[in-house]
Amino acid sequence: MIRKVLLALASCVLLVALSLGFAAWRLHAALEQPLQLDQEQVINVAPGSTPGGALKRLEADGVIDGAFWLRQYWRMELNRQALHSGEYRLKPGQTARDLLGMWVRGEVVQYSITLVEGWSFRQVRVALAKQEALKQELAELDDKALMERLGYPGLSPEGRFFPDTYRYIRGMSDLELLRQAKEHLDRVLDEEWQKRAADLPYKEADEALIMASMVEKETGVPEERAQIAGVFIRRLASSMRLQTDPTVIFGLGERYQGKLSRAHLKEVNPYNTYQIDGMPPTPISLVGREAIHAALNPQDGKSLYFVARGDGSHVFSDTLEAHNRAVAQYQLKRRADYRSSPAPQPKDKKETP
Repeated sequence: MIRKVLLALASCVLLVALSLGFAAWRLHAALEQPLQLDQEQVINVAPGSTPGGALKRLEADGVIDGAFWLRQYWRMELNRQALHSGEYRLKPGQTARDLLGMWVRGEVVQYSITLVEGWSFRQVRVALAKQEALKQELAELDDKALMERLGYPGLSPEGRFFPDTYRYIRGMSDLELLRQAKEHLDRVLDEEWQKRAADLPYKEADEALIMASMVEKETGVPEERAQIAGVFIRRLASSMRLQTDPTVIFGLGERYQGKLSRAHLKEVNPYNTYQIDGMPPTPISLVGREAIHAALNPQDGKSLYFVARGDGSHVFSDTLEAHNRAVAQYQLKRRADYRSSPAPQPKDKKETP
């Protein structure tokens, strides 16, 4: 009797051992199997998906085998971790273990978009609309409604977003990306405002942002930004109009076709700094940190004028006489119709462009 019991127990132990061995072998085979792919493939794990459901779908598509064993591994070895939703890029040569590792780490496919210094908000809208992976919400919103949705009612969107490269995943909305860009700008502007020079003509940081946008549009030469800012601030202090072409161009909007005319310079609107005193009411472009820093830390000097050389740089002059010579040397000989930062006139004088 005892012998039969011992034989039965031994048989049970053997069966258990064999079962465990088979399970271990089957699990190992399931984990180390290569994904059945001929080329790179992107799969989408929808929000709310479970590992078991996602594995079953991959098995049905012929990408993996042994979904049952992989599901048990997730439950026992990975402590039932939550599955990060999003897109995952699968490549030939990867194993099922690699796939599970990507899921655990949440290595979802990321896209990127770059907002460029000097862009108008109209250009930002166009760039966002081209991002197929973004959930498009802006198309149904005008600028006013957009800023209300972001929590800034009454604020113009122009120049309110920081130019940078932003990463996002499929399904994120263009509105959320703009929210990140707005918060980024606010951080940078606050940081630079805390480090500003003394005796600046700004009552608040927003005015510095407007100045920075003019600096951004006037020069692409980094070392000139502080000089340009210094000229503009000295003009304001001397009761001179800023008379900067980029503000006129911005005010024209889509009517600008690449050439400014005398009529454009005489047109009265809030952005024509040939006709208004002080600065325009809003920024005129996206602004980088360097331009903000220059607007808040302008270079000392006496220059009140500058003219483009034609290579992206400028000649700065202290007097109108020297400025006129620079205009004749660098502009009038090549383009009789050229207008770039002409000599400002005091407020009580009427300019004749």
